[in-house]
Amino acid sequence: MATPAEEPVPEARKLPSGRVARTARIGGLAAGQGARWAGMRAANRMRTPERALAAEQARTAATLHELVDRLSQMRGAAMKVGQMLSLADFDGLPDEQRDELQRKFATLRDDVPPVSFASIERLLRRELGGPLKTFFSEFDERAFAAASIGQVHRATTVDGAEVVVKVQYPGVAEAVETDLRNAMLLVPLIKRLAPGLDARALGAEMRERISEELDYELEAQNQRQIERLLRGHPFMRVPLVHSELSRRRVLVTDYVVGDRFEAVRTATEPARDRYAEIVFRFFFGLLYRERIALGDPHPGNYLSCPDGGVCFLDFGLVRQVSRERVSSEAAIALAVRGNDPQALKQALVTAGYLPPERAAALDASFALRLMRRATSWYAVPGKRRFATADPADGGPAGGPAQTGAGRTGEGRTPEHRDGAREQVNQLTLPPEAVLIRRMHGVVAAVLQTLGAGADWGAIAAEYLHGEPAASDLGRLEAGFIAGRRAR
Repeated sequence: MATPAEEPVPEARKLPSGRVARTARIGGLAAGQGARWAGMRAANRMRTPERALAAEQARTAATLHELVDRLSQMRGAAMKVGQMLSLADFDGLPDEQRDELQRKFATLRDDVPPVSFASIERLLRRELGGPLKTFFSEFDERAFAAASIGQVHRATTVDGAEVVVKVQYPGVAEAVETDLRNAMLLVPLIKRLAPGLDARALGAEMRERISEELDYELEAQNQRQIERLLRGHPFMRVPLVHSELSRRRVLVTDYVVGDRFEAVRTATEPARDRYAEIVFRFFFGLLYRERIALGDPHPGNYLSCPDGGVCFLDFGLVRQVSRERVSSEAAIALAVRGNDPQALKQALVTAGYLPPERAAALDASFALRLMRRATSWYAVPGKRRFATADPADGGPAGGPAQTGAGRTGEGRTPEHRDGAREQVNQLTLPPEAVLIRRMHGVVAAVLQTLGAGADWGAIAAEYLHGEPAASDLGRLEAGFIAGRRAR
């Protein structure tokens, strides 16, 4: 990882703990917003359609801002719930409000102050079974990264290896069950904001994924698996895990020298393009070749290495996906590529995005327009460069449940907007696809931030449809894969 800053990162305020305190945070939000929505709808009976629409948009935005603010104070599973909710396309918001809220949801990943070292040291002693000096000759008390469930410190082992130590926040694991149970209090609120979303199914998926992410031994297993798959890769790196020092709440891995994302943003265009293509290939290759969905492709989780490669970090939010899921996602991309509305509609049913009982109500041509705006950046071959101000082909929308009427051009009048909303609400988000949609959306946002250019559709087709390598990096990777299979 890059060298940490000289100044310590400001520490967090005291976090709310205990079942009653955490439940009060969520329960109060759900009850208060429920009353406000009821009041708004009563008032809308006396308003013109235009004023009623404006009032509903204002209430949606206010609700989401309060939701992010409340969850950001709680860490743990509560903050993870907010990160997962960023997948949904909240109904009825114009583009500028939707984009503003997505940026606010991003603060649940980015703006997380660390907790005091005293509490972290106590946890380390318990997990490791002795004082730090028994295991480390040096240990930097200043955290140089912090996230929703843990923070990261530099250290040197007694054997002289430079490592990073990821430590779970004290009390986070104990609060998870409460947080996940409380998340179900938000179901009525989420149904108001995103009517097409199966909030209970999403909640069940969140429960399973977040519970797994709290187990650093499972994360170590994920990291070892992916490191073995990519060992010797010409431009991808994964740090080695120090299994002898890792525990359920402590993960120790090799320290890697590299530049963070902000440094890459100021690099030359060819350097940014190369970096972006490697990021794209890493996440799409693991998903569509290895059937491993990585749900946290946040740019803080990879480093630009001095040799031109990219090192990838953080393997807590991972899902093994089925062959059927990979095939159905490929079928959706192929239907979009072929501009075939009926094939797309059938692929959406097969993939679980369109419940069979709702299929007759969905206009296939509308679905194709919707999906082209969401997926054509990677589904359709053709050289394209992401604009840093405006996403390519309608933006980094992650999929059917993440693309609403405001992005279709069909919501210009209340009547058109209601019709488009009814169509969008026929679609849902199957639990197995949650991390896939999250990966697609965040990778697109990263490419947009870099202003990256490539034939993304041709590169994706290597993984989605088994087509030949589309670039020099693709040919290097094809050689690596062939060599791996020959071993």
